[in-house]
Amino acid sequence: MNAPRKLRVATTSLAGCFGCHMSFLDIDEHLFELVELIEFDRSPLTDIKDVGPCDIGLIEGGVCNSENVHVLREFRRNCKTLIALGACAVTGGLPAQRNHLSLSECLREVYQFRPGVENGQIPNDPELPLPLDKVRPIHEVVRVDYFIPGCPPSGPAIWKFLTDLIAGRTPRLTGGLLHYD
Repeated sequence: MNAPRKLRVATTSLAGCFGCHMSFLDIDEHLFELVELIEFDRSPLTDIKDVGPCDIGLIEGGVCNSENVHVLREFRRNCKTLIALGACAVTGGLPAQRNHLSLSECLREVYQFRPGVENGQIPNDPELPLPLDKVRPIHEVVRVDYFIPGCPPSGPAIWKFLTDLIAGRTPRLTGGLLHYD
């Protein structure tokens, strides 16, 4: 008898703190159950650099530079279902606090006029990704199928959402699973 096909899941972090991935790890012993149901593609848990064809893509972080746009579009192209994970992916989160400044103002403040900086220069290396004028939530760049709010969402919320999705149920987070600490 053949075992059911495991779903392929990819994860990445754009402009954020990596807290959503830490919450993902907070599903604790459920990780063992999860790896019976899925296999990981690109993720901090693997050494895979590019996302391949996947069933589910989890994206944390907002979109702040050209590399984020490239990674996000690659995920959308390769993932049947794309999930915005956490406040930064859903709304731009803390990185979007720079949006009330112009990009040039922000760069000057950080690299030239901050206390303790003498003769500061704004980085201008072709290897660096170009910053966007504003930090964007991911749904402003690509189509998103689901949103898991929170900063970060709890491990139990991520577990419930994923197991509902994997089982073919419409994921619903209610009550104590949603909180904003």
